Amino acid sequence: MALWSGRFSEKTDELVARYTESISYDRRLYPFDIAGSKAHAEMLAKQGIIPQEDADAIIKGLDAVLAEIESGTFSFKEELEDIHMNIESRLTELIGQPGARLHTGRSRNDQIATDERLFMRHEAQEITKQLQALQKALLALADKYSDVIMPGFTHTQHAQPVLFAHHLLAYIEMFGRDCERIGDCAKRLNRLPLGAGAIAGSTLPLDRQFTAEKLGFSEVLRNSMDAVGDRDYIVEFLSCLAIIVMHISRLAEDIVIWFSQEFAFIELGDAFTTGSSLMPQKKNPDVAELARGKTGRVYGHLMAILTTMKGLPLTYNRDMQEDKEGLFDSIDTVKLSLATMAAMLGTLKPRVERMRQAASDPSLMATDLAEWLVRHGVPFREAHRQVGKFVGFCAAHEMPLDQATLEQMKSCIPNAEPECLQIFNPEHSVAARTPIGGTAPENVRQQIEYWKNRFA
Repeated sequence: MALWSGRFSEKTDELVARYTESISYDRRLYPFDIAGSKAHAEMLAKQGIIPQEDADAIIKGLDAVLAEIESGTFSFKEELEDIHMNIESRLTELIGQPGARLHTGRSRNDQIATDERLFMRHEAQEITKQLQALQKALLALADKYSDVIMPGFTHTQHAQPVLFAHHLLAYIEMFGRDCERIGDCAKRLNRLPLGAGAIAGSTLPLDRQFTAEKLGFSEVLRNSMDAVGDRDYIVEFLSCLAIIVMHISRLAEDIVIWFSQEFAFIELGDAFTTGSSLMPQKKNPDVAELARGKTGRVYGHLMAILTTMKGLPLTYNRDMQEDKEGLFDSIDTVKLSLATMAAMLGTLKPRVERMRQAASDPSLMATDLAEWLVRHGVPFREAHRQVGKFVGFCAAHEMPLDQATLEQMKSCIPNAEPECLQIFNPEHSVAARTPIGGTAPENVRQQIEYWKNRFA
């Protein structure tokens, strides 16, 4: 029988039991549920609400339950619905009457909110570690190939020469912001709901601050209705995860493009690519493709919790049970994606000559020519017009920009000088971009050293 069955005269229908159970997935919360229960028992004894010997028995019994679960001998029962009831029921079997005192002053409403916050606090730390591992993998590539030049892209069109390392460092910045977001989110979810009860708090003299300190929460939630009716912490956490997978997906898209035969900018290790069941010659970047695909999965879970919560009145409603599976799956998906992408990057090798060849197209240095004119007194819009005219002239004559004579250049750019003919060099182009944030080698080296110091 369910622990709440006292008011009911009929047994729960089997379909209802299957429909309403959550133990099949919320069992992963067991260490956090037990940690919260131990702290709660200590508080109850401290406040004289239960005898100290009962609290001691409860804590010892909970340790025994924890050992059973971790050894695989614990029997999870669907009829007990969730992780809370499964643990409490087994505790009472083990220690008898003292186990019946554990739920004093709390509800499953504040209990699950506490479990989730403890779980997410732990996972925030784990995800941050994996984000940093991915950053380190990118940093190792940037450091190893710091002088490799490639074309940068806007609108998927060749734009200007950049250092390959500069491109990789852009992703390090993105994942750095992800770490910051996760850290900010962790601050807000690190607030204690336990002691809020089902909705209105308790008539018992609970010391919620004591419980918060025992569990490492930074503060206690001030409003009991908000404490049990809120799932902002999950919405925000899933939002952070959605941004992380968006960044992973963008990196994956670059890798897919670079690996294509048309680009052929990189090689990937065989262990992180797959073949075709039909075409023997194929080597596919499936890891990167799946990273893109899994992004939609995390987005879907975010939209699901937003949709679940948008119409709920205060406070707790059973709809909120649907908050867990999407949260768990999103966390698992993000962690596996981060780990796999970091490992794959360890096998990535740039095809240096191919990259430089693509970056050597003189049209990529057209802006350099316009900025040369600006440095010689020509207003930028006029410089842009003149260089655009010169580009059009060369295109009409099927001639690369660096093959034009000075006279041909002067026909479009009256102020051109012989040194303008020497502008079309990718090494010169990247070296000239020295302002902060530019792709100049000295800037890129400073960025690399900055991140090395951050990770030291």
